Amino acid sequence: MWRSQTKIRRKSKHSLFNLYPKTGNNITFDVTKNQILKKLLFIFCSLLIVSCKNESSKKTVKTLTGTTLKLNYAKGFSVEDFKTHKIINIEKPWPEAEKNYRFALLKPGYDAEFWSLEKSRFDGTIELPIKKIVVTSTTHLPALEQLNETETLVGFPGTDYISSETFRNRVDNQKIRELGKNEGINTEVLLELNPDVVVGFGIDGNNRSLETIKKSGIPVMFNGDWVEESPLAKAEWIKFFGALFNKEKAADSIFSHIENNYLEAKKLAANIKNKPTVLSGAMHGDVWYLPNGTSTEAQLFEDAGLDYLWKDSKGTGSLKLNFESVFVKAKNADIWLNPSNYTSLQTLKNGSEQHSMFSAFKNKNVFTVTNTTGQSGGVMYFELGLTRPDLVLKDLVKIGHPELLPNHHLFFFKKLP
Repeated sequence: MWRSQTKIRRKSKHSLFNLYPKTGNNITFDVTKNQILKKLLFIFCSLLIVSCKNESSKKTVKTLTGTTLKLNYAKGFSVEDFKTHKIINIEKPWPEAEKNYRFALLKPGYDAEFWSLEKSRFDGTIELPIKKIVVTSTTHLPALEQLNETETLVGFPGTDYISSETFRNRVDNQKIRELGKNEGINTEVLLELNPDVVVGFGIDGNNRSLETIKKSGIPVMFNGDWVEESPLAKAEWIKFFGALFNKEKAADSIFSHIENNYLEAKKLAANIKNKPTVLSGAMHGDVWYLPNGTSTEAQLFEDAGLDYLWKDSKGTGSLKLNFESVFVKAKNADIWLNPSNYTSLQTLKNGSEQHSMFSAFKNKNVFTVTNTTGQSGGVMYFELGLTRPDLVLKDLVKIGHPELLPNHHLFFFKKLP
């Protein structure tokens, strides 16, 4: 017996039998054979696992190859378009936001089983096409109207502030439900509407109503257009809505038209040497609030060929100054723009007798956007101005240099009567 086993080992000197050590006289051929089979099975399984991993890796790489939406100015969001879905990343929906928000837009025919596992990686998943939407700021409305998606809007907080005739008709016909206030949305009505998505607006992210909506399973996307640092960057957020409604080409075309109009108006005023000086804001109590020099308002003044007297100031938010410092610097300013919410020279004087001490007041050269309103009193500038900075800029050029745009009629601004 020993000799026969010895012969077997000698004949198999370079075979798989040699993977196992000699163990003594009691070992049998059957035991050795079982060990070999186990080894072969282990090798086969290992190869199978490696093969599966390679296939999975190839599939993942293929899935992660998408097209990035082109943005020229906006920095607060990005969009990647894949074969079965899109990913929207919102980076800074309010100034002190501490995280980015990611949303998956699932195209028709998506793999439901796959996304049921993947959705934990996102702040929300939304099935396309969107048929019902709720937005929470009037600045969101022009994008829906320009993209011909007015019929998708089913609810809005503060419908009286809506200026658009198209949306006003839908409100009057009860096709858009009143949702209360943005800070305290009527969640009962909203949940009854059951929209596909809610586009929220947040100053600090602390909105209990929106948190309740999210917990109910309705995705809430924060729109950060107002945080952008230039007029064209804010306007470019129409591409955000273009991605939501699969209308990227239409959104790009609309924005290109706005951009070209803006740059043409800016070019007209670029070589102006005699720039009229500008005062802005008004007194509230003992404080005068003005836009700081790095604000989009100040950039509009600059692009319109106006000399804003606080153009060199920096910081976030509005400047808060006392009357004396404002008067010393701007008592002889040529133009006074946007004196808060005052609607006439008399109400401006009634607000503070000190307002009447400025040359711009005495010369009746005070302009405001407050008096251009919709049917229910909503200020059009607060709704459309962010989306149409080209019209805002043309107004400012017309006010400061009427000879440059002889055929332009003021759209947002009016002189205080």
